[in-house]
Formats: sequence, structure tokens, C-alpha cells
Amino acid sequence: MYHNPVLLKKSVDDLVTDPDGVYIDCTFGGGGHSREILSRLSGKGRLFSFDQDLDALANSIDDARFTIVNQNFRFLENALLMYGIGKVDGVLADLGVSSHQFDATRRGFSTRSNAPLDMRMNVKQELDAKKIINGYEEEQLADILYQYGELRDSRKLAREIVRQRQLKPIKTTEELKSLFSYIPQFKQNKVFAQIFQAIRIEVNQELEALKEMLVQAHRILKPQGRLVVISYHSLEDRLVKRFLKNGMFEGEPERDIFGNYSKAFQLLQSKAIAPDQQEITENSRARSAKLRTGIKL
Repeated sequence: MYHNPVLLKKSVDDLVTDPDGVYIDCTFGGGGHSREILSRLSGKGRLFSFDQDLDALANSIDDARFTIVNQNFRFLENALLMYGIGKVDGVLADLGVSSHQFDATRRGFSTRSNAPLDMRMNVKQELDAKKIINGYEEEQLADILYQYGELRDSRKLAREIVRQRQLKPIKTTEELKSLFSYIPQFKQNKVFAQIFQAIRIEVNQELEALKEMLVQAHRILKPQGRLVVISYHSLEDRLVKRFLKNGMFEGEPERDIFGNYSKAFQLLQSKAIAPDQQEITENSRARSAKLRTGIKL
């Protein structure tokens, strides 16, 4: 299976309110969410699915109501204008790395196998993990390890990367992991996962792209349109939660003399929805998933 979608039925239940409507799947992947959306649409409905990964195009759906767009979802608004679409009824985004990207050894996303340091979701872009590891200044490396990997000893880790790359370039995932053999074995899996996450987020500019997509989604949604987002780590979820609450990523909205402010969305659920135990058992990726849904006001 290319990708086992998480919270499939619940997310599409939240998303599709009008079978004649226009919907966006920001993260097509294996097409699981898109196929479920299409199953809820009438002959008049339309679905536009985005994916920057060329591998995902092989999963395209033969359906007159469906259009696949090979672009990063940060270009959502402009891409839709090319198809004459101004407003939509719902936007769905299942964030993070797909099962296929983890399993495709050559892509270098996984800590479990040796591969070139790549981690690009869009293989056409120039920046990859090898360029970051071998080219970023020590302070830059420390910052991304701290901000995106939430690693407290980021400066020590960055210092070791710079020291070792002066001896020889670091080209593979195993060579990167070998730099940190001093870390106690019971901690290694977690630390390696955090390091890889930080580098991957920087390679793909994931948080910047997420912010741009959320702002554009709010602009293109019709009143009462739905924004449904599934996130997998706290950095993503924090941005989604804040944006759904007040349309901002940092700071506080301007309030009137009564303390009220203009809300961007009404939350469909007061708390994030998590997968049930059965789904977690069947799909390990579901373990950290959180679903949040906002209705545009």
C-alpha cells in the first residue's frame, strides 16, 4: 500500500457538507482521502488534489470530477485560479510524511535504513538534506535542531556535525547517525527521529508552507466552508490550533472594549480528535495524529 490514510472516515465526514460542492485535498499521496471524498460527491461535485511528490502522480484517479495538481499546497490559491476556481466548500490537509516516502529507501526519510541524505518531497528542488548537513553554519544547524527537532542539546549536536564534516563530507543517513554513537542506546531511536524530523522540515520548508496554505485556505473558503487538518507533531498542531482559534500564528488578536475579537473559524470540536485504539493498532502512523476542524465564519 502506498499510504494508509489516518482518520479517513471522520475527516471526510467533517469535510463534505454539500455533494455538489468543490473540495480540495492538499496532500493527495496514495489517494485514500481523495477517493473517499469522491465517493461522497454527486456528478456536479469537483475535487482538486495537490501533491508535490512526483511518485504520487502514479496514483491519479480516473474520474471526470477529479483533477490532480503537481504542486506544493503553498501555491493553493494561484493554482486554483488557473482552473477558474475562486471559492471552495472545503479544504483537507493530512500533513507530514506519507508511508510511501518513509518506505522508499532511496528518499532518505527513514532512520531505519541507509540511504543518501535527501529528504526532498519535491525531488526537483535543489536543497536537500546533504546540503544542509554539509553546508549550513553551526549556528544555523543548532537553530533548526532546536526549533524543529525540539532537541535541548542542539548546540552540542551541531558542533559534532561540523567537526566531523571537516574530516569528510557526510553523505548518507547511516553516516549521519554514526556521528552520535555516544548517545546511550536506549535514547538513540528518539534522538535520531528528532534529528531527521528537524532536517526534513528545513529541507521542505514545511512550517512556512503550512502557514501559507492555512491563510490561503481561509481566503478561498466560502462562508460555512470547512477546513480539516490532520497533524502529527506539536509544531504543526500548534500552528493549526492557533490559526483556527484566531486566524493568527503568534501574538494576540485586537479586542474591543468588551474583550471580544473577530474569529476566523468556529471550531467543530473543542478538542482535537485522536484515532481510536483499533486504528492505532492497525496503523502505527496514527499514534500521534490529531484532527482539528474549523467552520469559516
